[in-house]
Amino acid sequence: MLELYSYYRSTASYRVRIALALKKIPYKYKSVYKLRKNDPEFTEEYSKINPQKLVPTLIDGNAHIGQSLAIIEYLEECYPQPSLLPNDALSRAYVRQIAQLIACDIHPLNVMRIRRYFNSNMSLNFAQKMAWYRHWISEGLQALEKILSHSKLRGSFCCGDEPTIADAFLVPQVYNAERFQCPLEPYPIICQINQLCMEQPAFIAAQPHLQPDASEYSSTDEY
Repeated sequence: MLELYSYYRSTASYRVRIALALKKIPYKYKSVYKLRKNDPEFTEEYSKINPQKLVPTLIDGNAHIGQSLAIIEYLEECYPQPSLLPNDALSRAYVRQIAQLIACDIHPLNVMRIRRYFNSNMSLNFAQKMAWYRHWISEGLQALEKILSHSKLRGSFCCGDEPTIADAFLVPQVYNAERFQCPLEPYPIICQINQLCMEQPAFIAAQPHLQPDASEYSSTDEY
């Protein structure tokens, strides 16, 4: 059985959980609670699995795969049905464009490592940090809204009328925007697609608060 090292609130892990659920692939959930609590023994062991010491990491036999898009593409190749990529090259490129816009241009500026750097190396107060997060999330969502609004490939979902990799990336980013209290009213198409996704069983099952490790963290843990 596949194993997934995950953190319930990690948007990168969230993407992979959605893909696994859409494809109905069984897997074992592996918590990284001790990593996030800086347990030296666990951190050392996990670094052998993923030298970046990040999540998600997918374990398939002797293979250790990091980075959410690489994992999902791997699942797509190993478990091709149902497909999370459209049939034609242009639509596939469009789906990957959306996924990479989120994964490369929005998400990295708001991850835990950035927040910890702010805390330890810069004298930013809470309001200043929130302004940083909201600025970059809003800039990315503005671009994504325009892409979706102008695309003839968009259907009920980001591309067509079935969920694709693009939707698996969009939903966790909306979740993150809500966490940082970013106004979403300027993005009606994004909100419409997100709402439809959240009516699907696979997206519901992948939600952060339903994950096995959600109860391991207290309300006082880092925002």
